[in-house]
Amino acid sequence: MLTDCPACKKKISDKADICNHCGFAVKAEDAEALLRKQKMDKYQRHQSLQTQSFIAVLLFLAGFGMMYWGTPEVGSTQHSIAILVCVLGFIWYLINRVRILLTKRNKFFG
Repeated sequence: MLTDCPACKKKISDKADICNHCGFAVKAEDAEALLRKQKMDKYQRHQSLQTQSFIAVLLFLAGFGMMYWGTPEVGSTQHSIAILVCVLGFIWYLINRVRILLTKRNKFFG
């Protein structure tokens, strides 16, 4: 018979000792272990978003550098690519900051 894993909520066998999706020890399930797993998942999500934000800033700076230190002519392909990279990096950064804020809000409300 299938049951839900308490950590990842995916279907596993009720006879399984360990969830084959997330590695959670189902038989040794207790509130403290589940809480520890949830905190680790939130921490890893937060770290992933921080890393993505850093990469987005680097992308923005690369586009900015291409635009001003490469001195491309306005309307050239290099200038268009530089602007595109800048805009994509900036938008990606803003999206990640909103996702980080929502993750922090869920920490208090969810």
